[in-house]
Amino acid sequence: MHHREVAESDIPEICKLSETREELFYCYPSAAFPLSEAEVRQSIEKRSDSTVVEVAGQVVAFANFYRWEKGLCSIGNVVVASGARGSGVGRYLINHMLKLGFEKHRAKTVSVSCFNRNVAGLLFYPKLGFQPYGIEQRVDYNGDRVALIHLKIEQHAT
Repeated sequence: MHHREVAESDIPEICKLSETREELFYCYPSAAFPLSEAEVRQSIEKRSDSTVVEVAGQVVAFANFYRWEKGLCSIGNVVVASGARGSGVGRYLINHMLKLGFEKHRAKTVSVSCFNRNVAGLLFYPKLGFQPYGIEQRVDYNGDRVALIHLKIEQHAT
């Protein structure tokens, strides 16, 4: 397992990481299913440190920062291929993003947000030291109310 900066050739593979409309909503709330290459390119252009994780030459995870200023980095677009979940890929990716946030961007806090229906994510992030600090009402792809739970980790906690 290793990580690297996203390459143009990774974009079609990133589009396949979210296999359902619900999974896509968790990592790209405003995107239409299936995820388009144009939406991935736009995200990469507007965001920082777009990163993939590869296992055996296959892209299995993706994440980036949608905020990276004023002592705060916010991780977004987090997605792990269904076949790689539970294997340590997510932990590896988030730990890499934490290192980038704290060391490269000199952040004092790194945050991530997770929808209430993403139980796996809500159970995963606290294991890495993230603590909830806020809840925001959002609307999902069906027009239903959902909660977006914001979590953070402070630099001294790593």
